[in-house]
Amino acid sequence: MLRSVLPALTQQLRQGTSLAPSQVIAAVETLIDPQLKAEVKADFLTALAEKGESVEEISVFASLLRDRAIQPVLPPSLRQREIVDVCGTGGDRLETFNISTTVALVVSAAGVPVAKHGNRAITSKSGSADVLEALGIRIDLPPDEAAALLAEEGFAFFFAPNYHPAFKAIGPARKLCAERGQRTIFNFLGPLLNPVRPTAQLMGVSRPEWCESLARVLQLLGLRRGMVVCGTVPLAEGGHAHLDEISTLGATTLAEFYQERGFHTARLDLADFELAPATLQDLKGGDRATNAALVEGLLRGEDRGPRRDAVLLNAGAGLLVAGVAKSILDGMEQARAVLEDGRAQAKLEALRRASGS
Repeated sequence: MLRSVLPALTQQLRQGTSLAPSQVIAAVETLIDPQLKAEVKADFLTALAEKGESVEEISVFASLLRDRAIQPVLPPSLRQREIVDVCGTGGDRLETFNISTTVALVVSAAGVPVAKHGNRAITSKSGSADVLEALGIRIDLPPDEAAALLAEEGFAFFFAPNYHPAFKAIGPARKLCAERGQRTIFNFLGPLLNPVRPTAQLMGVSRPEWCESLARVLQLLGLRRGMVVCGTVPLAEGGHAHLDEISTLGATTLAEFYQERGFHTARLDLADFELAPATLQDLKGGDRATNAALVEGLLRGEDRGPRRDAVLLNAGAGLLVAGVAKSILDGMEQARAVLEDGRAQAKLEALRRASGS
């Protein structure tokens, strides 16, 4: 019986043995069964996290759940272009403003189609959905309208709950794990499940040791190019934390690939970029209204401080991944031009009009 599979797999994981692909398939089928108790699912997810998810386990999970997602139908002309996503796993709990969302808008204003996949805040005060909604951009368009907006304006938001009905049955188990302070494989999966299936992706994670594994997962999922990053943030009280973005405050670990070759890991040093000194406090955000005001100030070219540097650096990487910049520095110059010549502000206004908010 399928429901008896999960306890057996949980025991296997507790013994430190990874799941075979066929076992991952059985696990997913069981997790999306609404009749199975949340406690049983939570125990499995906890055991998997405590063992440490392998590249193969994450990639099979992601592939199966992507296949179950509602997939927007894109025009053939758009499918022939590079489509990019810029997102982070969240979970760094540093309460920065919405860097990835700002970067996504800047990359789109530079002429790259951006399919932004995300949700409301879970570990912060303002997620990508929250800040876009506060900016006046519709986040809940039906799949056909979101696809049309992406084709016409080069940017659309794909609100995760509208595309992943299977997640409804897993929600109570995820909530239970969160109450226990336990992360799960779903902390990784969100950025991997974009229903548009972008061809290139800049993804941030909150632990440097995850960069290589998740870049290899993106590669296995068939992306043309991907980059996974984790930045270092010195703390005023000593020590350091990690940011699911490229950091303007310290070094950044990254892993990237181009098609099936060229996979490598690296460490970005701030000395490679001409950035003004900054602190974590300079990048702090607030609730959705506060962050929307910060984002709009950046897109209008009014904010020229440390937040702008963070956007330029990450947008530079986004444009490199998209194939329109030769390097991060080249991408930064392109992003700077987008902010200074009004294209970023014009993109925001066009999306407000076109999305019908």
